[in-house]
Amino acid sequence: MNQRERLSGILLHPTSLPSPYGIGDLGSEAKRFVDFLKNAGQHLWQILPLTHTGYGDSPYQSFSAFAGQPLLISPEHLVSLGFLEEGELSDCPSSDPEHIDYGAVIPWKEKILALAYRRFRQRTEANQELKALFDSFREEECLWLPDYALFMACKKAHGGVSWLEWEDSYRRPTAQFKEELSRTLSEDIEYYEFIQFLFFQEWKALKIYANENGVQIIGDIPIFVSMDSADVWANQHLFQLDAKGFPLAVAGVPPDYFSATGQLWGNPLYDWDAHRAERYAWWVSRIRAQLTNLDILRIDHFRGFEAYWSVPYGEKTAVNGQWIKAPGHELFTAVQNALGGDLPIIAEDLGVITPEVDALREAFHFPGMKVMQFAFDSTGENDYLPHRYQNPLCVCYTGTHDNDTSLGWYGSLRPECKEKVRRYTHNIQESRLSLDFVQACIGSVAAYAVVPLQDILCLGSEARMNTPGVPAGNWGWRYKKDALREETAAELRNMCALYGRY
Repeated sequence: MNQRERLSGILLHPTSLPSPYGIGDLGSEAKRFVDFLKNAGQHLWQILPLTHTGYGDSPYQSFSAFAGQPLLISPEHLVSLGFLEEGELSDCPSSDPEHIDYGAVIPWKEKILALAYRRFRQRTEANQELKALFDSFREEECLWLPDYALFMACKKAHGGVSWLEWEDSYRRPTAQFKEELSRTLSEDIEYYEFIQFLFFQEWKALKIYANENGVQIIGDIPIFVSMDSADVWANQHLFQLDAKGFPLAVAGVPPDYFSATGQLWGNPLYDWDAHRAERYAWWVSRIRAQLTNLDILRIDHFRGFEAYWSVPYGEKTAVNGQWIKAPGHELFTAVQNALGGDLPIIAEDLGVITPEVDALREAFHFPGMKVMQFAFDSTGENDYLPHRYQNPLCVCYTGTHDNDTSLGWYGSLRPECKEKVRRYTHNIQESRLSLDFVQACIGSVAAYAVVPLQDILCLGSEARMNTPGVPAGNWGWRYKKDALREETAAELRNMCALYGRY
């Protein structure tokens, strides 16, 4: 990534797109959003992790670090392939156009995907070209797809419970037992492979469309993976687990801006010695796979590559943890050597940041993050204020998926902090505060400026995407179909032209 280029873009997860089917997907509305980005003079579309979500619907807790989110497969795509008739989509559960009801959407999406798979199997001879593409996909993704599909088939056979609750033979299967399972569960395994094929077929077409229209996709991965995932189940030697597969310690962060007791994420921690012994092959595969499907990769909780917060398993909060060193420089050197050249990675360097973390990020020329909301907790000077950015090689955000919308955040500030925000952004009308905040972000010296769509649409706390530490009710916001107006695109385009980003 180049500090001399000045680009801007919008943060929006595809689940937040409009759709008559209860959740945003990769269909026509995704292309319409790309059209809006182009019209608005934007060159970046930042999304959250695209992976297959597990309990709580969080993109940061997935069944696989590699597999795509089946909920994003558009019913339009299934109709276009001839696996569904439009009339078969009429029983989609009614939904709030501004919110996802996961409890209703998930079983309905699973039903139509299962129907599509049955018809694929029934019409194999008539779909020889598609069958050839499917077989090619399975061969290309052989490093992760078999483990994922087998894991999901086993999970289905156990009623969806965590693999830690399976009997010993399933929890720590031998190679021979895996072969037996592959025969016994062959149809379910092929189903999970097929939905991944559908997902990546549609995603790659959307990415090509975005790139052809001058838009690069910024993806996102969490540093850690979910305990209940194919990654941990199939690679237990790469994690800090006991003899039965349970974690010895789990991930989190100490008390910070978001929580007085820290954040206890509960993810298993890596056994870095085991990764080193394999020359970081799992990480090389993970980042290679992501950069095949994305243009730029944001790594969440980058500071964990320098040192991670280790909390003994069983603790109720993240307070009683300790920092333990991690081999970040060695890891990224291995990835860089394997992939060649500079890595197009953004480092999420928020929270407790040390000189060692900065040195690691700078050694690989990764842009860091500057979140403007963090700049106005007081009336004093602050390194998150745009005039304090010392290095243009960074990404300026008004807020992230973990923040309240800028309008909601502003409403919660103390009067003296509100006054500083208004003076800093030259705000005259409070109704325009969100857009003035956006303009300050775009006008910063940062090489890249990314703004959540909620701030561009001047939405309040009702449109917040996630509240850290709150286990339910997140990830559900969607915008209405008529929200992307020409006058909004024109205003963004003019801002970018004024500040050299158009």
